[in-house]
Amino acid sequence: MKKIILLTILMTACPLVMAQENLEKPLKISGFAEVYYQYDSNNPENNSRPNFIYSHHRNNEVNINLAFIKANYETENLRAYLALATGTYMNANYSEEEGVLKNIYEASIGFKISKNKNLWIDAGVFPSHIGFESAVVKDNWTLTRSIAAENSPYFETGAKISYTSDNRKWLMSGLVLNGWQRIQQVDGNSTPSFGHQLTYIPNEKLTINSSSFIGNDKPDSIRQMRYFHNLYGIYKINKQWAVRAGFDIGAEQKSKGSEAYNLWYAPVLIAQFSPTEKFRIGMRGEYYHDKYGAKIATGTENGFQTFGYSLNADYQILPNLLWRTELRNLHSRDAIFPKRDVENVKNSATVATSLSVYF
Repeated sequence: MKKIILLTILMTACPLVMAQENLEKPLKISGFAEVYYQYDSNNPENNSRPNFIYSHHRNNEVNINLAFIKANYETENLRAYLALATGTYMNANYSEEEGVLKNIYEASIGFKISKNKNLWIDAGVFPSHIGFESAVVKDNWTLTRSIAAENSPYFETGAKISYTSDNRKWLMSGLVLNGWQRIQQVDGNSTPSFGHQLTYIPNEKLTINSSSFIGNDKPDSIRQMRYFHNLYGIYKINKQWAVRAGFDIGAEQKSKGSEAYNLWYAPVLIAQFSPTEKFRIGMRGEYYHDKYGAKIATGTENGFQTFGYSLNADYQILPNLLWRTELRNLHSRDAIFPKRDVENVKNSATVATSLSVYF
C-alpha cells in the first residue's frame, strides 16, 4: 500500500517539477557566425564592393561577414533580447553609430499588455519590419542580399505595438522609430519616424506582407520627408519548389518644403529548388531604379538603374552547418562599378562562398 501511495505522489509531482524547471529556465543562449570569401572580377583597388553593398562587401579575402552571441529571456508576459555582434557587415552597416553602439545587433525589452490576447509592446533595437531578407544568411535563399534589401533597413530602433491573432494567421504592428536604420537619431532631427507591418498567412504555403516607413532622416534644417512601402509574397509550390517575390517603392522630397519628389523602385524575384533535404539551388532576378539618387547616388547621367541575376548552390553539411556558393552579375545603364587601374565599368561579376554555423 505504501508503494502505491509513493508511486502516486511521484506521478503527480513530476509534471509540477517539469513545469517548475521550465519556469526557472526562461533564458536561452544562441549564436551564429559566417565566414566568407568573395572575388569581384573588377578587383577594385580598395578591396571593397560598391558603396551600396553592405553584406559580404569585402573583396578577395577571407573574412567574417557576421558573428553574434544572443541571449533570449522569455516568459509568458515578458521578453528581452540582447545580441552583440562583429564582422564586416557590422562595420559597413553601423558605420554612422558611435562607440559600443556599433556592436549592438539586437537589444530590446517587451511585455504583454493583454491577458487574453497576444498583444505586446516592445522597445529597443530590433530587426527591421521591412523585407524578407535577413542579415543572417541561413534565413535567406541566396548567399548575398538583393540590392533592394541592402538599401532598406536591416535594423531599427524605437517602440512598437504588435498583435498576433489567435489562429496565427494575422500579424499587425505599428512602430515609432528613431529614423531609417539608426540607433541614434540624426543630430538636429527632432521628428520621429513611423511604420506599419501587416502579415497574412492563410496556410502553410502562402505568406503575404505589407510594410511601410514614413519619416525624415535628415536634420530639421534640410528636412526631406520619405515615404516607403515594401510588399512581398512567399509561396511554397510543393516540397521541392518555392518562390519569393517583392516590390519596393519609395519617394523623397527633392528639397525641404518641396512638392516634388524623387522616386525609386525595386522588384525582386527569387526561386528555390530543393532536390534533396541537404541540397538546394537558389535563382534570383532583380532590378533597382533610382535615377535621381534618392537612395543610391552615382553622379552619372542616368543615375542608378541596375539589373542583376544570381545562381547559388547550398549544401547542409550538418544540421547547424551550411555551405553556400553563389555566382552573381550586376549590369548598370551607366559605368558605376570601380575597376582596378581603369575607369568605372557597367558590369560587375562576382563569385562568393561561405560557411555558417549556428547553435
